[in-house]
Amino acid sequence: MNITDYILNEIKPLSLKSNVEQAIDLFNNFPITHFPVVEENKLLGSFAEDEMHTAIDVKSELISHAHLLNSFFADEKATTLELLKIFADNDTNIIPVLNDSKNYIGYYDLRDVLDVFSTSPFMIEESETLIIEHTVNDYSMSEVAQIVESNNGKLIGVYISDKNNDFIQLTLKIISNDIHEIMHTFRRYEYKIISMHDNDIYLEDLKNRSDYLQKYLEM
Repeated sequence: MNITDYILNEIKPLSLKSNVEQAIDLFNNFPITHFPVVEENKLLGSFAEDEMHTAIDVKSELISHAHLLNSFFADEKATTLELLKIFADNDTNIIPVLNDSKNYIGYYDLRDVLDVFSTSPFMIEESETLIIEHTVNDYSMSEVAQIVESNNGKLIGVYISDKNNDFIQLTLKIISNDIHEIMHTFRRYEYKIISMHDNDIYLEDLKNRSDYLQKYLEM
């Protein structure tokens, strides 16, 4: 299903001529963190719930609080990942949506977008999850894919799960009959395996060597 099928219009936007009391009623009736303000189909911004509850004069018009408007929205062509980033960056559970003419056409609810993402093939396909780490300047996406595929694996998804100035971590979703052979090849190419896996031959060998050394030192 297309993500645009989840654009909602259940909550009608307010205008700057609406008052704070109407805004508070909205928050009391709907489990939302923000509500959009629209004039002549143009989005002016969104007010946050906590800012409305701190207003002293509940009869005052929203225009007197316009300086508190938050400016975030999504294009109707936005992808699921782009939407999730907007939700996270703005600490919101509702995103106003604009069409190509920059007119307000509705909003996305966080729960709906999470449902779409959680039922995507990337999430539900039966596969192994492998987290690897390499230096920022020396890793290569093409090399990562080549390592997986050269060991008869299929790479169905990858994303950057952590990054700093020196190192980058990649989370891979892999279909494979022998994940340990893929792990062995990554180590050969100087990638570090971050995720834990049962029967990891490399780690078992390190443990055996450590146990042997400990016994030797105790002699």
